[in-house]
Amino acid sequence: MKFIKAGIVLLATIHMNASAQTVTDQKMNKFVDALMAKMTLDEKIGQLNLPQAGDFTTGQASSSNIAQKIQEGSVGGLFNIKGVEKIKDVQKIAVEKSRLKIPLIFGMDVIHGYQTTFPIPLGLSCSWDMPLIERSARVAAIEASAQGINWTFSPMVDISRDARWGRAAEGSGEDPFLGSAIAQAMVRGYQGDDLSRKNTIMACVKHFALYGAAEAGRDYNTTDMSHVRMYNEYFPPYKAAVDAGAGSVMASFNEVDGVPATANRWLMTEVLRNQWKFNGFVVTDYTGIPEMIAHGLGDLKTVSALSLKAGVDMDMVGEGFLGTIKESLKEGTLTEDQINMACRRILEAKYKLGLFDDPYRYCDVKRGKTEVFTPAFRKEARQTATQSFVLLKNDNVLPLKKQGTIALVGPLADAAENMTGTWSVAAEFSKSVSVIQGLKRAVADKAKILYAKGANLTEDAKLEENATMFGKTLHRDGRTTEDLKQEALKIAAQADVIVAAMGESAEMSGESSSRTNLDIPDVQKDLLKELLKTGKPVVLLLFCGRPMTISWESKNVPAILNVWFGGSEAGDAIADVLFGDVNPSGKLSMSFPQSVGQLPFYYAQKNTGRPLPEGKWFEKFRSNYLDVSNDAVYPFGYGLSYTTFEYSQIKLSDTTINRGGSITASVRVSNKGNHDGKEVVQLYIRDMVGSITRPVKELKGFKKISLKPGESQDVSFTINEELLKFYNGDLKYVAEPGAFKLFIGTNSRDLSEANFNLL
Repeated sequence: MKFIKAGIVLLATIHMNASAQTVTDQKMNKFVDALMAKMTLDEKIGQLNLPQAGDFTTGQASSSNIAQKIQEGSVGGLFNIKGVEKIKDVQKIAVEKSRLKIPLIFGMDVIHGYQTTFPIPLGLSCSWDMPLIERSARVAAIEASAQGINWTFSPMVDISRDARWGRAAEGSGEDPFLGSAIAQAMVRGYQGDDLSRKNTIMACVKHFALYGAAEAGRDYNTTDMSHVRMYNEYFPPYKAAVDAGAGSVMASFNEVDGVPATANRWLMTEVLRNQWKFNGFVVTDYTGIPEMIAHGLGDLKTVSALSLKAGVDMDMVGEGFLGTIKESLKEGTLTEDQINMACRRILEAKYKLGLFDDPYRYCDVKRGKTEVFTPAFRKEARQTATQSFVLLKNDNVLPLKKQGTIALVGPLADAAENMTGTWSVAAEFSKSVSVIQGLKRAVADKAKILYAKGANLTEDAKLEENATMFGKTLHRDGRTTEDLKQEALKIAAQADVIVAAMGESAEMSGESSSRTNLDIPDVQKDLLKELLKTGKPVVLLLFCGRPMTISWESKNVPAILNVWFGGSEAGDAIADVLFGDVNPSGKLSMSFPQSVGQLPFYYAQKNTGRPLPEGKWFEKFRSNYLDVSNDAVYPFGYGLSYTTFEYSQIKLSDTTINRGGSITASVRVSNKGNHDGKEVVQLYIRDMVGSITRPVKELKGFKKISLKPGESQDVSFTINEELLKFYNGDLKYVAEPGAFKLFIGTNSRDLSEANFNLL
């Protein structure tokens, strides 16, 4: 009876929520209908225009070159304007000086935090901690909304399996299952459960679609793949974000099936709206419409019309809609219904954000001063950073003791401007914590810290200039390479242990930062070799925004801690982990290849007809290389701890799943070491026989657990028909009967296995 009553209450709640949503939608539709009835054609087209904010200061908005367009109703929103006072000035023009007083929407690239900066998204994904990731987005939303922003161009959910692509730093790695979970967590964090609250912001899922699969890892390049691969491997995170209620979607730069995404009707209308039921609006990426001229699709008028017909609603910067749509309408290339639909979607977004009720709801100057970069948010960012670091190797060097003399060496050791990583447009670099600051604070008077830069980022001054843009200088040292190295070796000789802060600079990864060589840059690697010759223990702090080719380092450096770019509190977080105040628990979300020649590289590969036998490096007439094995240096899901976890064999509740039924797979995980620790228990499944070829394994579940020394915990996963589904050759989402193999373990390589069947 108790369960029946609970079911009745649940159904009643669902009915009430659905009814409330219907009433809200009716109110919104009535409001938008009335407003659009008053709008001229020019004003409707104006809502589709998203220019970049002019470079004006507070009080100068009304005299800026964009003010007149706003007054004329020719602007729907602005982006990259920072500061609540500036935003209030601009909003005032829209709602007090334009004819219909339609408020603007204000967007910004709030990618991994606002002023309080969290680890770059690739690093954040290595926490495998969904509540943690959601909280990072929640903090970003509170801060950005306090500064007048109500729309973020995030999350970026592109699957990336090619580390040459610099924007891998901005995503969640190679796996669609993990990427989907993170996409939903980010949307929830930004939008909460009510977009009209003044401390939430609208998410924009990007880049739709397939941007992470650019050929040769070269940014903006062509993408070409089968629909089966799209649906099974690249689409899931986009769909997950849409299912989570994301308010907007951004078109990608690349082409899909030979048509740039920005003009691809199959992608924007058939898939996004008809199949996935997305009801928000679509915005182009920066100048996405005029860039299609270079793609070879026609002049500005032609590509603008193609975009609108495809289902794109808002034109970022290109002003193709603003300048050509009326002419296309006269020529019959476009219809007024198409313009009306795009306008309606923009107005609905503004309604959902509560801007028509209060255009200044995001313009509270007090909030702008009290809810940004707070001690509580900085503490959250510091704790989050510690969870993102991945311990790649540790030959009894870490954790360090707070005693003796520590030599801190490397171009990233005293580089506060670089700690926030790429896409940190609102960060104040002067407030970021460098490694040397963090270590000195941590040891206080208990140990001595000696510092030397030791090397510039790279021997090539021009390359360093290109890799240190947007105020993220490394203050290139004019001394010779030999002088810098000798200074480092001098302090190393006095030390008990050497900490080498090396790798990429913040802007060596990110947009338009593709690389063909993923080694640690030349002079840094040479310095590292000299430091190892001292015979002192060496800890490599690896700074990077992508997997790097560190095969040599993995064999020769006794301890490697991958710290990505940890955000504004990076230095303190690094100290927390180095000295063992926090036990590292990060797990890689992208595989580390041995060589760029293996790229694209990922764990969920398919067998060829001539697979290499397990444990072998080379066998003639098999799918392998002459010069390196097929293996990763560090596989997907990999990450060590200061403690040791032991897994039992897998227990299955049954070896057969009936249609509509399920089985349970469980293992006992025990902490056999001397430290409290966290472990990410990972579940993988292989479909042994299918109507189309299937990957050798796919992530299908994970749980992050905490264990004290000597403690054990049973971890269980439910496997049902839904978990076994995939898109077949007809793009039908099915689970096919037959044999399956199940794996559970600490990473995608080191696993126990069991067998079951689906009837």
